[in-house]
Amino acid sequence: MAEEYLFSIELNQDKTKEHWDPQPEQNEEDGEDQNFGVDQKLIVKMVILGKDAKVGEQNIVQIEAMGLKGKFKTPIAILEMGKCPQILLDLSIPDSPVTFELISGSGPVHIVGHNLLANNLDEYDQDVDEEEVEVNDYDDEDDEKDDKNNKKRKVNSEIKKNGTKRSKIEDGVEK
Repeated sequence: MAEEYLFSIELNQDKTKEHWDPQPEQNEEDGEDQNFGVDQKLIVKMVILGKDAKVGEQNIVQIEAMGLKGKFKTPIAILEMGKCPQILLDLSIPDSPVTFELISGSGPVHIVGHNLLANNLDEYDQDVDEEEVEVNDYDDEDDEKDDKNNKKRKVNSEIKKNGTKRSKIEDGVEK
């Protein structure tokens, strides 16, 4: 089951960088992971200027994250009070540390989104979820159910790291 939490940070001239790292925290007393078996995903939905932003000043927000070919930096928002005070995004950052940086302007700039947490059953649970689903084959000519063709198919489901479920159907399991 997935949990969802509000995510919000503010960047300004005093605090130009903010780091988000989904790695589990170590419990200082017993040294165990707090979020053992939990995947996290950050989804940035909006970048908006605060009310104290200067008119005419361009504010550029950049991220540094891991991609397929390693670390990269890219701007995600260029904001200016009076022209473009906000931008709507649907930026998904799956289970990877990311740094948000105000590389131009004095802000304040607010970055808003949500943090998804889901159990990582694939990595920590060796059992594969198996279900049996009844499938009826119908005769196209007379649309009557043929009891001889009434079969069960085996559905093998596995939970992927990002929380989605992948299923495979195997034929040939007799009723």
